[in-house]
Amino acid sequence: MAIPAMAALWFLPFVLPICFYVAFTDMREMRIKNHAVCALALVFLIVGFFVLPPWSTGWSVGAIGPWTVSLPVYVWQLLHLAVVLLIGFLLSAGGAVGAGDAKFAAAAAPFVWSADLRLLLAIFAATVLGAFAAHRIGKHTALRQIAPDWTSWEMGKLFPMGLALAGTLSIYLIMGAFLGA
Repeated sequence: MAIPAMAALWFLPFVLPICFYVAFTDMREMRIKNHAVCALALVFLIVGFFVLPPWSTGWSVGAIGPWTVSLPVYVWQLLHLAVVLLIGFLLSAGGAVGAGDAKFAAAAAPFVWSADLRLLLAIFAATVLGAFAAHRIGKHTALRQIAPDWTSWEMGKLFPMGLALAGTLSIYLIMGAFLGA
């Protein structure tokens, strides 16, 4: 994995509670709250600033369109937020994803290293399948009695994607803490 293990370790205690909250509120209300998304972005802005300080980490070269640019790792990671937010906005406007899902994905994007994108997509695919199966099993068994008033039980074919998105980020950072660079 390309994510530095030390960075993943520093992010984990701040990100995991937010991910748990996002998964819970999305199942309960079919809504990812803005304050959770802002908190996730702030974690990267603040913790990332100290874990990946722009003044001490090496600069990496990348391309933005036809231009070659050299920026600190911290800035490159922040650019992920802008790119994923733009893509998410377009997908949300087209009705492909929910607005909360798009905002959460954008806030989570700085935590993901570009070189780990394939791995992240594999984690996401497995997490979506597992979360969907677990949600549907819970919906149609006695487990539903634990939280009978959750909105996600009554949404028909709709699924609380925050459960899978939060799970994906959590799994990625946990794996990064153990297997990271």
